Amino acid sequence: MTASLVPVDADLFNTEAFDTALQETDSPLPLFRDALQSAHEELARRFYAGRAATELVTSRAGLIDTLLQRAWTLYFEPGDPGIALLAVGGYGRGELHPASDVDLMLLLTEAPEPYHTAIEGFLTFLWDMGLEVGQSVRTLDECQQEAARDITVATNLQEARLLIGPSALFEQQKALCGPQQIWPSREFFEAKLREQEQRHDKFNDTAYNLEPNIKEGPGGLRDIQIIGWVAKRHYNAGSLSQLVDHGFLTVNEYRTLHEGQAFLWQVRFGLHLIAGRREDRLLFDHQRELARHFGYRDNFKGLAVEQFMKQYYRTIMELSRLNEMLLQLFKEEILLAEEQAEPVSLNRRFQARKGYLEVKEENVFVQYPFALLEIFLLLMQHPELKGVRANTIRLIRDHTYLIDTEFRADLRNRSLFMEILRYGHGFTHALRRMYLYGVLAAYLPVFGRIVGQMQHDLFHVYTVDEHTVMVIRNLRRFTVPEYFHEFPLCSEIMQRIPKQELLLLAALFHDVAKGRGGDHSTLGAADAREFCKNHGLSNYDTKLVVWLVKNHLLMSSTAQRKDISDPDIVHEFAEQVGDLVHLNYLYLLTVADIRGTSEHVWNSWKDALLQELYHATVRALRRGLKNPLVQSELVRERRQAAAELLESDDEHNVLINQLWDNLGDEYFLRYFPDEIVWHTQAILNTDLEDLPVILFREQSRRGGTEIFIYTRDHPNLFALITSVLSQAGMTVVDARILASRDGYTLDTFQFLDSSGEPVRDNQRNSEIRNKLYHLLRHPGQEAPEITRRLPRQAKHFKIPTEIHFEDDSERTIMQVKTYDRPGLLSNIGSVFYTHDIQLHNAKIATFGERVEDIFEITSSDDRPLNAEQKETLRLSTLEELEE
Repeated sequence: MTASLVPVDADLFNTEAFDTALQETDSPLPLFRDALQSAHEELARRFYAGRAATELVTSRAGLIDTLLQRAWTLYFEPGDPGIALLAVGGYGRGELHPASDVDLMLLLTEAPEPYHTAIEGFLTFLWDMGLEVGQSVRTLDECQQEAARDITVATNLQEARLLIGPSALFEQQKALCGPQQIWPSREFFEAKLREQEQRHDKFNDTAYNLEPNIKEGPGGLRDIQIIGWVAKRHYNAGSLSQLVDHGFLTVNEYRTLHEGQAFLWQVRFGLHLIAGRREDRLLFDHQRELARHFGYRDNFKGLAVEQFMKQYYRTIMELSRLNEMLLQLFKEEILLAEEQAEPVSLNRRFQARKGYLEVKEENVFVQYPFALLEIFLLLMQHPELKGVRANTIRLIRDHTYLIDTEFRADLRNRSLFMEILRYGHGFTHALRRMYLYGVLAAYLPVFGRIVGQMQHDLFHVYTVDEHTVMVIRNLRRFTVPEYFHEFPLCSEIMQRIPKQELLLLAALFHDVAKGRGGDHSTLGAADAREFCKNHGLSNYDTKLVVWLVKNHLLMSSTAQRKDISDPDIVHEFAEQVGDLVHLNYLYLLTVADIRGTSEHVWNSWKDALLQELYHATVRALRRGLKNPLVQSELVRERRQAAAELLESDDEHNVLINQLWDNLGDEYFLRYFPDEIVWHTQAILNTDLEDLPVILFREQSRRGGTEIFIYTRDHPNLFALITSVLSQAGMTVVDARILASRDGYTLDTFQFLDSSGEPVRDNQRNSEIRNKLYHLLRHPGQEAPEITRRLPRQAKHFKIPTEIHFEDDSERTIMQVKTYDRPGLLSNIGSVFYTHDIQLHNAKIATFGERVEDIFEITSSDDRPLNAEQKETLRLSTLEELEE
C-alpha cells in the first residue's frame, strides 16, 4: 500500500513516543485528543510568533495524516483490500487551517454493510477527539455516478490523496473519475466558469466588500483554486508551478499567485484562531486585531486597519485580474481552439481574431508605446469586439512600465487619452479595462495612490478607486436611452451639457486625493488643474473641472444639512454655483457620486431633496442673483396658490385665513401649495376633541413616507413620535416642527424603512398611526423604551459624540455628531423635554454609522439659548447618549 502522506513535523508531533504510548494504553481517545490539542496550541504559538501560514497549514495536514492512520488501525485491518481512506478537497491538497473541515472519503469496492459498525465507530472517534470531519462513504460505482452528476464532487475527488488502504482501489477510482470517463476538460472548464460567475454574483461581482469573504469572494482563495482545478484537468498538472513548465503561466504570474495565496492564507489562519472556529469572512470584529498582529499602527498614512485592508484589497485586486486573464487563456485554448478564423486587420498594430482584439507583433508595445492607450480607443471604435485576447492582456500588463514620465509628457499620448475621454460610446468598458490592466494607475500616478484605499466606516463600501470607476459608470449611464427611465432629469440634463468629458474628468479626480491628509477636495482640485493644463484644455474648461472637484460635496451638503425651503439658503447656494452650466454639471456629479458610494446610500428621499434644490436654484438663477426672492413674496405666492386650489366660499375662506394667520409665515416657506391644501382640509374637518390629526402619505414629493401631525403643543411630542418610528424600524430623514400662535403644533416627519425605501405596507403604517394616536392623546408620559438592538457592524464604530452650537438671528442651531443607534432622536428629544427646549426644525443626516443631526431650538420663552443654557444642554445630551 502506497499512501500519499504529508510529512509530519517532528517538532510538532513525536511519532515514536505517541506509538509507544498507544501500545501501552487501553483508552486511546485521551491520547489522540491531547496530541491534537497540544499541536493546535503549538501552531497558534508559531503563528503569533510570525511563522508563515504556508508552513503551518502543511504541518497541520501532516499531523492529521499521522493521527488518522493510527486511528484507522483501531477499527480496520491494515491489509483489508476492500476499503481505503482518502483525503479530499483542501485536505486532499495537503492544506489545513486551524478550523477547516477534515474532508474524508471512505472508498469501498462493494456495499458498506460489512463495515457499518467499524465505519460508525471510526467516525465517532474522530469527532470525539476534536476533529471537524466532512465525510462521505462511497463504492467505486457511486464515486463515478456522484462525480458525473455533481461538478463539486468531481473537483473534490480530483484532489484526493490516499491516506491508508489499497493503492489499487485508489487508482481504480482515479481512472473512473478522470477526464477520459467524466467531465472532459472542455465541459469541466465550462462548469467551473459558470460556478465562478454564480459565486461572484453573490458578492455583487466586486472584491471590495466592507467585510469580504477571503475564500469565496472575487479575488479570494477560490479564484486561485479554480486555476489549479482547470489546469489539473486539462494538463494533468499536479501544482500551479507545473503550469510554468507547460508555458501557461509566466514566472511572474506564478509568483503573484503564490504570494497572493500566501498572504490570504496568513489572514485566514489568523481569522480561524481569533474566531475560534471556521471563519472566512473578514469581519470588522477581526480586522483591527489582525492589523495589530501584522504590525500595522495608526499613523499619518491612516488607521492601522485601513493600511492592512489596503494591502488586502490590492492583493485580491491583482489576483482577480490574473484570474480573469488566465481563465480567458483557458477559454481560448479549450473552448475556442477548434474554431478556425483568419485575423482581420484593424491597423498596423492590431487585428481582430475570433471576436477578440490582439496585437500583430509581440513587441508592438516596445516599438509603439502609445499603443498602450490606442488599444482602448480601438475597443470603443469597434463595439462588435468581445474583448482583448488573453496574451495581449498579458503583454499590456508586462509593459505598463513603459508608461513613465516621458510617456505622460508625449503629446501623442495626451491626445490619445483625451480622445478616449471624448469618444463617448463604450467609454465605461474601456475605462474599466484600463483600470483592470493597470494602465490607468500608470498613466495617472495620483490615481495609482488610491488603488485599494478603503475608508474604515459603513458609509463607503467600495475602495476609492472602485468608487471612482462606479461614479463614471453612473454618469455614462445617464447617456444611455435604455436607462432614461431611472433618472429622467439627469438624462435630460446630460443631453444639454456642452462637454461631457469635463464631467468625466471631474469624476476621475473628485476623490483622487483621499488618504493623503488635508482637504481631499482642495488637493484633488490642484491635481485636476495640472492635468487639464498638461492636456491642453482651455482656461474656461480647466476652471470648470477644478471648480467641480473642489465643490463636489457642496450640493449634497447643502441639501442634507440646510433648510432648502428657506429662499435665503437657496440664494446663497445659487451664488456659490454662479450659473446654470455649473449647476447642471454639479447636479449630475452629485447624483452619480452618492449612487457610487453604496447601493444602499441612494434613496428616494435624497433623490427628491436634490431635485428640489436643483429646481429652486434654477428659479433663483433665472430670476437673477441681484434680485433674490424674499420670504414675504414666497409666502404671498404660496398662500394665493393654495387658496386657488381650495376654491372655497367666503364663509369658509374666513376660517381658512384664521387658521393660516395662526400658522405664521414660516409654515408657508416650508410647504408647497398642494401640501397646504391637504393639511388645511384635514384640520378644518376635525373637531378639537378628536385631535390629533394624523395624515399619511406612502410616498411624498420629498421621497419618503410622510406623516403629518396636528395637535395641541407639548414639549415631549418629538421624543414620543420618534420613539414610535424607531421601535417600528423606521429611519427618520427629516423633521419639520412648527408651533402655531394659538397653542397648536404641526409636525411633519419623513421616514424610510430599514432598506431605505418608503413604507408601502398599509398595515405597518396603520399600526404606526394607531400607536401615535393613543400616545399623543396623553403626551405627558415618557417616551416608550426602544428595544431594537444596535446592528453588529455598527458596534465597531462608536465614534465620540460632539455637540456644537451657533446662533442665527432668532434661534440656536445645535449640531450633534455621533454614531447611529436605535432611539437616538428620541433620546435627544427627551433631553429637550427635560430642559424645556422648544424644537422648531431638525435636519437628519446619516452617513453609514455616523449621524450629523442639526436642530433649530429656542428656550421656553422662544429666544436663542444663552451660554449657560447651551452648556447645560450639551452636558445633559452627552450623558443621555453615553448611557
